[in-house]
Amino acid sequence: MATTTYATTPVAGTTDTLQDTLALVGRILLAYLFIPAGFGKIAGFAGTVGYATAAGLPMPQVGVAIGLLIELVGGIMILVGFKTRWSALALALFTIVAAFFFHNYWAMPEAQQAMQKINFDKNIAITGGLLVLAAFGAGRLSLDGRRRG
Repeated sequence: MATTTYATTPVAGTTDTLQDTLALVGRILLAYLFIPAGFGKIAGFAGTVGYATAAGLPMPQVGVAIGLLIELVGGIMILVGFKTRWSALALALFTIVAAFFFHNYWAMPEAQQAMQKINFDKNIAITGGLLVLAAFGAGRLSLDGRRRG
């Protein structure tokens, strides 16, 4: 019986180019979530503080201010690929904390549980993506990548 052997090494440079392009697109999509959310917290600071207070966040004004800075600055850093590993870790920590404080579906009325579980699960998945970004970096199409080479 004949077996077919496939080359495991693609044409020179195509893997790196694809990885760098996918890393860039991934960073843009992550930034698409965090940067507008940071601006939204600035524009609706009082309302966000009220929501954080109702959720039981300790020191809600400080927490919201820290959250908007992490989302806005961290999102911009992810977008341009500057200090990507550290900003991805900061956003991952922020996102997991937000999941437990604001989407604790297990403690909500039954009518809200399904939607809050979806939001909780999305936050967990986003945290996973951020941890992958922290592990592997921004790719060459980034400020981090330009400094390396």
